[in-house]
Amino acid sequence: MEENLRLGRIAGIRVGMNWSLLVIFWLITWSLATEAFPQEAPGRTDLAYWVTGVIASVLFFSSLLAHEMGHALLARRSGIAVEGITLWLFGGVARLSGEASSARSELRVAVVGPAISLTVGVLFASLALLVDALGAPALVSAAPAWIGRINIVLALFNLAPAYPLDGGRVLRGVLWLRHGDRIRATLTAARAGRFFGWFLISLGLLEFLAGGTLGGVWFVFLGWFLLGAARAEIEGVLLRDLLKDTRVRAVMTSDPVTVAPDVSIEDLLEDYTLRHHCSAFPVVDTSGALIGLVTLAHIKGVPPDRRRELTVEDVASPIERVPTAGPDDRLVDLLGRITAPENRVLVLDQGRLVGIVTATDITRALDWAGMRSHRAPEESQ
Repeated sequence: MEENLRLGRIAGIRVGMNWSLLVIFWLITWSLATEAFPQEAPGRTDLAYWVTGVIASVLFFSSLLAHEMGHALLARRSGIAVEGITLWLFGGVARLSGEASSARSELRVAVVGPAISLTVGVLFASLALLVDALGAPALVSAAPAWIGRINIVLALFNLAPAYPLDGGRVLRGVLWLRHGDRIRATLTAARAGRFFGWFLISLGLLEFLAGGTLGGVWFVFLGWFLLGAARAEIEGVLLRDLLKDTRVRAVMTSDPVTVAPDVSIEDLLEDYTLRHHCSAFPVVDTSGALIGLVTLAHIKGVPPDRRRELTVEDVASPIERVPTAGPDDRLVDLLGRITAPENRVLVLDQGRLVGIVTATDITRALDWAGMRSHRAPEESQ
């Protein structure tokens, strides 16, 4: 899920949000302020309902962040690299750039999220009961009661044995532990996720036909998301299996053409792009240090009348933002790391630039691996 706005870091983990979060934040606040809270605590002003709705929504998304932080922190502790957390339309997702090394690690990372949601739910539900027992206004207890209910519901829903829900990851861990085959376990969990997605879509359509417009549409969207995620995971597992033994050095372009940071955008276009037929160039300073990467995507927005004025350094991505790998790293570990605007991975050997890998290189390696796997049975006869 693409991150549109960076929110900061928690415990060293990058946290951001997708624009779709604003949509669901507004919908939740609106439904609480205009329907749920007025029904549970009648007689209050519209301002009181809206203020309480905003507070409840903020606390709800904070609990979602706590859920994902649990996944991320335990994953990092288990040796799995964590790229960050993105909050979006369907809650949040911890972006892990590696795989669990064992079934037990997979189970621990999967279970911690629902455990946190369930704990938060019980705590807020208990708080609502306490506030109510002390005789506080109904609106004061309505917010923690709602947060408690929604977290308990989300914890139980997330435990459904359907990938990519946490319950699907638990299922994968259990099957992996039982059979010792991670790929087989992942495929089974993803197929369960696809079945569950179709079930939610069917349920949503039935509710829509019965008059439950908003709830029906929500189930359809959620089912559609699960279908897409399960399908992507199945394809990803098959792809990773094909590339499991391929190393980065086998597909990288060695000794890529580099450019100095003080080269103008105009000279980059005329003297580098056209001459070398490349669309990306590592940026290296006079001391030979790698400082970034410049691509055609970076210079598309530069007005023609400023191409002589602006330099490569003005538009290039700094090296801290560019994905890097070693020549002996597994190619499969680069999947998901080649993202815009760089769309490249720079290959470093003891800090020295030795190559570059593009999405096309990986596609070519995949095609080669696919043809080789189809040829294998014939070769063994």
